[in-house]
Amino acid sequence: MNGTDGPVGPEHVLTVSRATKNFGGLMAVNDVSFALEKGEILGLIGPNGAGKTTMFDLVAGSQKPTSGSIAIHGHEVSGQSAWRRIGHGLGRTFQIPKPFPELSLIDNVMLARQGQAGEGVIANFLTPRKVAAEERRAREKARELIAFVTLSHLEDEPAKVLSGGQRKLLELARVLMADSSIVLLDEPAAGVNATLLEVIIERIREINRGGISFLLIEHNIDMVSRLCGRVLVMASGELLCEGRPDEVARDPRVIEAYLGGAA
Repeated sequence: MNGTDGPVGPEHVLTVSRATKNFGGLMAVNDVSFALEKGEILGLIGPNGAGKTTMFDLVAGSQKPTSGSIAIHGHEVSGQSAWRRIGHGLGRTFQIPKPFPELSLIDNVMLARQGQAGEGVIANFLTPRKVAAEERRAREKARELIAFVTLSHLEDEPAKVLSGGQRKLLELARVLMADSSIVLLDEPAAGVNATLLEVIIERIREINRGGISFLLIEHNIDMVSRLCGRVLVMASGELLCEGRPDEVARDPRVIEAYLGGAA
């Protein structure tokens, strides 16, 4: 090492710089900046109306910022649609999952596979063996992922039979099928019974141990404390503070934001 070399800093897989979103006269997100590190589980919390969901939508691509920038693995994506961000490794779950209800679990997961040759009509005629081989591999991977989220006994059942918690497990399998390196988790604990919540928490931990990074919105503070090494707190569209879960829980500004009914 030469004299000019210093310690290697964290690798930022997601960078949000001065993001702002206006809806007419309403400032939903105001000049928010943060970065998600590789292998991190980062929590995003705040009272109702704090701007968390809008911030999430800006990162996911379902909303475009009024100003500011968003980069995934160093690629500027602020103007890109949600489906293009999948190609950069960004996956998202939803507070209320909406799988294809009549399709089996295995077909729901297989649909998340990206870049299949069979997606093109011509390939099905010119290279049918390649298409068939890719589909076999995709089905095998889907089956493995369904087993990972503890739903093997239901893999051939239509998704409409799943409970709310099981649907959230299915969503985890879908984002893994898409080879996501960053996963946005939108309230994974909402509407989930305690037993399934423990399964979800353990699966998130195991996925994270494989190097996948998470940005988590969650009202269940116990879940946030168990999963997140660092937490961002928003209030009134702004980033109020950040730190370890125990630190932000004691911060007077956070206590005021929650008890004072920040909107």
